[in-house]
Amino acid sequence: MKVFLTGASGFVGKGMVARLQASGYHTVCLTRPASSGKLGLDKNSPLITEASGDLLDPHSLAQAMEGCDAVIHLVGIIREQPGKGITFQRIHVEGTRNVLDAAKKAGVSRFIHMSALGSRENATSAYHRTKYEAERLVQASGIPHVIFRPSVIFGPGDEFVNMLADLVRLPVTPVIGNGSYPLQPVARETVADVFVQALTLPASTNQIFETGGPAPLTYGQILDAIGVAIGKKSVRKLHIPLGLMKPVVNLMEGFSFFPITNTQLTMLLEGNACNDGNLLYERFPTTKISFQEGIATYLR
Repeated sequence: MKVFLTGASGFVGKGMVARLQASGYHTVCLTRPASSGKLGLDKNSPLITEASGDLLDPHSLAQAMEGCDAVIHLVGIIREQPGKGITFQRIHVEGTRNVLDAAKKAGVSRFIHMSALGSRENATSAYHRTKYEAERLVQASGIPHVIFRPSVIFGPGDEFVNMLADLVRLPVTPVIGNGSYPLQPVARETVADVFVQALTLPASTNQIFETGGPAPLTYGQILDAIGVAIGKKSVRKLHIPLGLMKPVVNLMEGFSFFPITNTQLTMLLEGNACNDGNLLYERFPTTKISFQEGIATYLR
């Protein structure tokens, strides 16, 4: 099977490339010219091919996908840059539509799609609404597909956990609100494993799977787990009322160095845990990796 992979140079994509390579799949990695050579793997491998193209350039997609049997579509953004034409609507919806159109022309028989936990039609955030709209496009495509909705993904080189680790190393760690909002962090290794299994698992066809770790954790518990991983005896938390934080985010979210946007704040506070966290592990035989166990392998 020849697999076409989008988002190969990203955090999740690098783990996916490694898993596909280890499983013996010939993988064509879509890369923009600026990302070429950033896959971090042996470019001499006969199993890995880079194909230059862009989600928003249908012609380049059709050329790159020629001869492929399956697609794993990972590309997504968590932060918009409207001045550069990078918006949720363009990347999540238009980009997915273009990939699906190219897949139909190429005769692709399997489409594995990365959505996001919390995606729904009437979601508060545009991120989740556009992720849901992309799901609907996949479902209406007529291509046998599998849709995954991951919670926060962690692993070596991630942004989320490493950013929180920097906060935990401070004498006092700021926490927005009461810190009781739940998340269900899932290891990149798990995500790559179930995506690759889905390429050939008939029982997963045309289904949606919430994708989280073995158990949900509150934001406060996540901070405490990070504290344990870096050898800090206790994490002193400073709770910042939401009413004080929102004006700061409104003022600063336009600056790329500021770590959170209003969209991200909204999603954080509403929580991001699975309604049925067991189905994934029942359908896909994969190792359950706890958050504490997983971060201990790369946080110091």
